This record gives sequence, structure tokens and C-alpha cells, in this order.
Amino acid sequence: MKSVHVGVFAIAAAVFTPVAVFAEQADSVVPASEAFDTGFQEWLTTFRPRAVAAGIDDATFDTAMRGVKFDANVVRRDRNQSEFTKTIWDYLATATSDARIENGMRALAGQREALEQIEKTYGVEKEIVVAIWGLESAYGTFRGDDNVISSLASLAYEGRRQDFFEGELIEALKILQAGDTSAAQMTGSWAGAMGHTQFMPSSFQLHAVDFSGDAKRDIWSDDPRDALASTAAYLKHFGWTTGQPWGTEVQLPAGFDYLLADREVTKSSPEWAELGVVGVSGEEVPDNGPASILLPGGAKGAAFMIFDNFAVLERYNSADAYVIGVGHLSDRLKGGKPIQHPWPMEDRALSFAERIELQTELTALGFDTVKIDGKIGPLTINAVRKFQTSKAVAPDGYASVRLLDMVREAR
Repeated sequence: MKSVHVGVFAIAAAVFTPVAVFAEQADSVVPASEAFDTGFQEWLTTFRPRAVAAGIDDATFDTAMRGVKFDANVVRRDRNQSEFTKTIWDYLATATSDARIENGMRALAGQREALEQIEKTYGVEKEIVVAIWGLESAYGTFRGDDNVISSLASLAYEGRRQDFFEGELIEALKILQAGDTSAAQMTGSWAGAMGHTQFMPSSFQLHAVDFSGDAKRDIWSDDPRDALASTAAYLKHFGWTTGQPWGTEVQLPAGFDYLLADREVTKSSPEWAELGVVGVSGEEVPDNGPASILLPGGAKGAAFMIFDNFAVLERYNSADAYVIGVGHLSDRLKGGKPIQHPWPMEDRALSFAERIELQTELTALGFDTVKIDGKIGPLTINAVRKFQTSKAVAPDGYASVRLLDMVREAR
């Protein structure tokens, strides 16, 4: 799915392992050469018996792999996912732009009958489904034209997430073998995500549905109904709560304890209100179950009270920016207001090299990030908080250039 992000489920399912054939540089250019092509063909030879053991017949394998070559561009793009390389405000400027909102309203109107039936069947609000559609494929206008088999094979060969992508490649071959679609029609994103809402092959196998009634689970055609219903079925499977917001923007009181802005800290809305955390208009936030406080732009940016549905959306794509993008776009499609609090626009996103440096230096200082992978996830955020606490600054967990400079000075 993923953005380009990798789509439903590629970021969420991917485990970033240290096994890598190529240098870990997000902006590196992986060269396409005869040596790489030779190695790739050798890898295909070793992969074949694993595919056969998984139930793929020779004819399917030969047809699908005919002419497939290593695609260096796929590997490069895998290291440059925008949810992880942009500031939250830059990402949202595109994800929830006026044009995307306007096009989303048209998409809602154009598929209203189907969407209302999908909402009734699965209990997932139509605006959420359309927001995912909008971020994944611009409402079906860009579903991706990469050869899915070639992309998955290239990523499996590259080795950084070999087990994951080999598994997805086998599932894609099973889709072809079952006749759900043809190799020519099986196109999608560089990461192997397919269709209007960018399903990875394994997610297609588990969650795709035939909503149009033609006895096919067709997420590739111009008719988006199967893809939209499949998206709702996926969210329902992972526990979507009907009527519960993904989150809501809030204002924090002066002197707020930023250690409370932690996904592990949950309170009811009334309990947060007792601590001075209220809606942007000063009202108590309606009680929608256990909630956490999220600060995607640090103490200087907007704050959100997030509910269980936030975690359900993370099953689609684990990047906070993506989830906020989907959630906020769905709110705007319902007529909601833009985010009210300003962002620290003077900041820029850390480069991949800077993120690696931050994790390395924090760990060396005794604030273990556990992984040195260039991803600012919960483990790194917790390490940042501990470092900030040691320096008597607001422990908001925000990995900024200013924070990196402080870490450098501490070394």
C-alpha cells in the first residue's frame, strides 16, 4: 500500500533485518550490472525448489519468471519511503492537500452506493476507506505499473528482508496459479503492493473479497469495489471499532509532563481532561476508550489524542505520518477543520546518515536505541526521551537537528 510508501501492509509487515547484500544507505544508487544480473539468475535457480516446495508448479514458475531481471531502482526506492524521510508537515501537505480532499469528495460521491453498503457490511466508515484509497493510489488514478513479480524477486534477492519478500513472491505466484489474475495484469508499486488500495500478495490471500459479485477478487481493474471492500474487511479483521475516531487534535496545558506523551501511557478522555488535556476549542474530548498522547512534531507541534483505531490503521502501514495522513484526510472528507496548531516549520527532517548517527551516538552514550536502522520508531524515541531527561529538556522524544547537535556535544 504504503505512500510511496509501500502500501497495505508492506511497511507494517516488513521486519528490517541486518542481512543485506548492499550498503545501508537510503540515498544510495544500487548499480545494475552484468554481475548483479548473473547473481540474480543464480538466486532464481536456488529459489525455484523453495517455490516448488510451497506448491508452485513448474509451468506457473516458468511463465511468471520469463524475462524477469534484477531491478536496482526497486531497491533504491525501498530505502527512501517518504513517511520516514519527510517531516510530518511536509508529508501532510501532500497527503491532505486541497486537491486530494476535493478529489476525495468526488470519489465518495462516485462510489457512494457501494461505500455505504461496505460500511454497513464491515462497520468501517466510508471516509476512512476512501482516505486509504486516496493515499494509496490517488483514488485509483495511479495503481502502479511495476511488474510485481520482478519487484518482489529483486527485493528478495537484495537480501535485507529476504524471508519477507520471498514469502510475498510465493504468494504472488499462488495468485497467478489460482487464476485470480494474469502475470501481465499483476502490476503495482515497486514494493509489490497491488491494486486500488495496494494489497501485498499475502494480504490479498487472507483478506481480499469479491464485493462486485462476479466470482473474482479483482483489485486491479478500473472497478474499485472489490478493493474498497477488501480494505474494509482488512480493518475489521484487525479490530476496527465502528464510530471511534482514529484520534483528535488536542491542546496541552502549560507544564505538561511530556513523559506522559507515550504510547504505553493510556487514560480515558476524562482522565486526560483532569490533567488539562482538552480539545483545540477547550472542550473535553468525548470518551472513546483508552487514549494516548502523540506528538509527531515534538513539543512545538500539534498534539493528538489517539485511540485504538490508530493501532488498527498501523496494521495497514506502520508509519505515524501515514496513519495521521489517513485519519486527517478522512476527517476533512467529513467536513472537519485543518490541523489548528502550527508546526515547527523551521525544522527539517534528519537525513538517513543523520538518523544512523543519532542512534549510534545515543547508544554509545548509554541510551540504547536497540536497533541502528535509521528508523525513528518507539525504541529510538524512548532513547531520545531518556537523553532529554538527562539534559533537563522537555522529553518529547522528537528527533530534530537540535537534538542531534545536543547529542554530538555530549560526546
